[in-house]
Amino acid sequence: MRILFVVPYLGAKYGGIAKVVRELSQAVRRAGATADIITTDADGDRRRAVPRRAWLEEDGCRVMYFPCWHRRDFILSPALAQWFWRHGRDYDLVHTHSIFAPLIAAVQLGCRRLGLPYVTTPHGMLEPWALAYKAWKKRVYYEWIERPGLRGARLIQATASREAEHISALDLGAPVELIPNGLRREEFEALPDREAFYAVHPTLRGKRLILFFGRIDPKKGLDLLAPAFARVHAKHPETHLLVVGQDNVGFLPRARQFFIDAGCLEAVTFAGWMSGPPLYAMLRSVELHVAPSYSEGFSMGILMCLAAGAPTIMTAGCNFPEAGVADAARIVDASTKALAEALDALLSDPAAARAMGARARAFILDHYTWDRVAQKLLTAYERILAA
Repeated sequence: MRILFVVPYLGAKYGGIAKVVRELSQAVRRAGATADIITTDADGDRRRAVPRRAWLEEDGCRVMYFPCWHRRDFILSPALAQWFWRHGRDYDLVHTHSIFAPLIAAVQLGCRRLGLPYVTTPHGMLEPWALAYKAWKKRVYYEWIERPGLRGARLIQATASREAEHISALDLGAPVELIPNGLRREEFEALPDREAFYAVHPTLRGKRLILFFGRIDPKKGLDLLAPAFARVHAKHPETHLLVVGQDNVGFLPRARQFFIDAGCLEAVTFAGWMSGPPLYAMLRSVELHVAPSYSEGFSMGILMCLAAGAPTIMTAGCNFPEAGVADAARIVDASTKALAEALDALLSDPAAARAMGARARAFILDHYTWDRVAQKLLTAYERILAA
């Protein structure tokens, strides 16, 4: 079986989707299928310094990069579309990732013209909050370009149970199947020592760290977190909020203003993007992790924090009710009051927080690994190809 993954970008600065596609490609290859990735050289406000239009082996992935024009996360690549029209039939099935992306729409159109079956994964971009955000920009694009692409898919992969319900309610005609994201178990079995983190951020040593881990984006709920943290910091002055994530849409100045307005900016560190040992050591160093999002698909950041044993508070909009059922996380409404109360409760009872973190770690490592995910996805591919 030859599978082609298509994604607008692979730069780590874009967050979870890039990591998902890399990990999924590796897992599918380990399971015995051929899996290639085509993408662009977009990387935040820059372009990646990589060979283009040639196959590269990168960390167990076979990748071809194409030149593009991009502004933040809006990306155009005629070169990628042209290559696909010439070589798409070399594959049995195409799996596209992301929507509201012109190059993805071009590939899906190519699949329909070439008679190639394709699977698509929206990664939370069809959630009600996401569709309502800047709806005036999306409405015409969705009706004329996105909706036909989704209807033409042989399968729409939802990564969370509520996302599956929301996509089904759109009445697109394509089958929807829940296949979650995963992680590599070995990455979390022996995390680096905390010193790898404190070597980079020595001023944070000795603080009771609360982590926000995700893109700096309007949907991530930083406007809710700022006043919630201000209340908590007033009661627990030894706390410090660590904001780890990339700003790809120019939202950072506004995000900082939330904390200025709340009167707690001096207790907040915006650390930008982290990777490698400092990242994994950071996950060991935080006392709590909070995900205040209005909307998510299936967050890789949340998955990583849970797997590292970081006691986690998340909103219902994070679409991971299974973690709440397993008592592996505290799930609350997307409100300042609910976030502040949950933070205060866990800060006031560290033993209960640590016990919840231990349950989270066991729950994730037992149920959410890439090898499990790849087997589910390959079964779906085989069913499509046999139809």
